[in-house]
Amino acid sequence: MGNSEVGHNALGAGRIFAQGAKLVDLALASGKIYEGEGFKYISESFEKGTLHLIGLLSDGGVHSRLDQLQLLLKGSSEHGAKRIRVHFLTDGRDVSDGSSVGFVETIENDLANLREKGVDARIASGGGRMYVTMDRYENDWDVVKRGWDAQVLGEAPHKFTNAVEAVKKLREIANDQYLPPFVIVDEHNKAVGPIVDGDAVVTFNFRADRMVMLAKALEYQDFDKFDRVRFPKIRYAGMLQYDGELKLPSHYLVSPPEIDRTSDEYLVYNGICTFACSETVKFGHVTFFWNGNRSGYFNPELEKYVEIPSDIGISFNLQPKMKALEIGERARDAILSHKFDQVRVNIANGDMVGHTGDIQATIVACKAADEAVKMILDAIEQVGGIYVVTADHGNAEDMVKRDKCGQPLYDKNGQLQILTSHTCHPVPIAIGGPGLAPGVRFRNDVPDGGLANVAATIMNLHGFVAPNDYEPTLIQVVDN
Repeated sequence: MGNSEVGHNALGAGRIFAQGAKLVDLALASGKIYEGEGFKYISESFEKGTLHLIGLLSDGGVHSRLDQLQLLLKGSSEHGAKRIRVHFLTDGRDVSDGSSVGFVETIENDLANLREKGVDARIASGGGRMYVTMDRYENDWDVVKRGWDAQVLGEAPHKFTNAVEAVKKLREIANDQYLPPFVIVDEHNKAVGPIVDGDAVVTFNFRADRMVMLAKALEYQDFDKFDRVRFPKIRYAGMLQYDGELKLPSHYLVSPPEIDRTSDEYLVYNGICTFACSETVKFGHVTFFWNGNRSGYFNPELEKYVEIPSDIGISFNLQPKMKALEIGERARDAILSHKFDQVRVNIANGDMVGHTGDIQATIVACKAADEAVKMILDAIEQVGGIYVVTADHGNAEDMVKRDKCGQPLYDKNGQLQILTSHTCHPVPIAIGGPGLAPGVRFRNDVPDGGLANVAATIMNLHGFVAPNDYEPTLIQVVDN
C-alpha cells in the first residue's frame, strides 16, 4: 500500500531504499535491536523504573505494525524490563474504522501472558491518532498536549479500569481516528502508568512525521509549545531517529536509512533553481522527504520553500478545499516569475479529506485540486514549460471497501462500508506542455516503472543524465 513518506523518498532519490518498517523487521528478527546503543541506553532504567511504549496500535504498516510492538514487548521483558506500560493511539485511517477493539484485545492478551511470567505489564492510556499525540509539522500542538497529559501526567477527561471497555465506550461518541484521550486507573481511581523520573520511554512508530512533535516534548529542556506541568527525567529513544538534521531523538533503537545523492541535490549543484510549496500537512513531503529525510536547503541562493499554514482545530472534511487554491496561486506566481527552473508542489486535500471517509467533501476537495492544477498548467502554457503530474499513492479515487471480486461491501444496515485508507491502485503519470520536445515518448521497455523512476525522468527533462544507479527514466526521444 502506498505511503506518502516512502513515496516522496523514492520520487526525490530515484532509488528504493530499505525503509523504516523493513529496517525494524530485520533488527527484531536478528536480535540486533537489543544489542544497539539505543536499547542499552533505555535498559539502564529497567531495574527501578518503568518502560513506557507509545505509538499507533495498528497493523496498517504505515506508521507502525502490531507485530513489531508484540516482539518489542516480548524482547524487552526478556532483556530486563520488569514493569511495562503501553500508551496506544487508535488508527481507523490506515486500517478499517472499528478495528481498534481487536488490536487492543490482542495486546491485552500479550500483556496478560507477560504478567504470568512475573512482569508488571499493563495498558496505561489511549486515544485516537488524529486527536491525541500524532500531529505533524507543528500543525496543532493541542493534539500533542492531550497525549502528554494522559501519558505523562496521567490525566484525561475519561477514566476506565479496562482498555477494551474504554475503546468500546468511547467509540459511541467518536471513530477510531478521533477517540478522546483516556487513562486506565486502579481500584483507587489512580492512573496506573504516568511517566515519572527514572522511567524509560520508547515511541515505537517507525515513521517519523507524526512522532517528531512528541519527541521534542520528551527531549527538549527548553520547550514552549505548551505547559508540560512537569518534565520528567527519563531515558527516551525512538524506534528510529525521526529527524536526522535535528538529531531527534538523540537515542534510537534502529538506525534510519542513509539516503544520499538525491535528485534535488544533484540539480541544485548543477545550478537549477527550484521552488517547493505545499500546505503544512504535506510541506515536509516536498522538502524533507523529497530530499532524503534531510531538513533545510542544499543552497539557499538557488532554492525557495514556501509553507502555507493548514487549517487547525477542525477535521479536514469541514474545509475540504484546504489550501489547494493557495498552493496553485503560489506555484503559478513562481512559474510566471521566470526565477525558477523547477517548481514542485503537493496538493494535499484529495488525500487528507479522503482519510475522513466523507465522500461528498472529498468530491469538493478533488474539484478544488483540479482547479489548482489547471491554474498551474495554464502558467506552464504561458511560459512554454513542461509539466509532470503524478501522485505518491491513491486514496480519493476509491472510498468504499470491496470484496475479492471488486464489488462494494455493505454493513448490516445496508450502508456502504467506507474506506479511509490509501488504496493499492497504480498511480498515473502525465508529462506534457509546450516545452516538451516533439519526439519525447514514454518508453515501452520499463513495464514495472514506479515512483523511483520519476527522478531520472525529471533529470532528463532538465537536460541531465541521471546517475547510473538511479532507476531508469520513463521517457525516450523517438525520431519522427
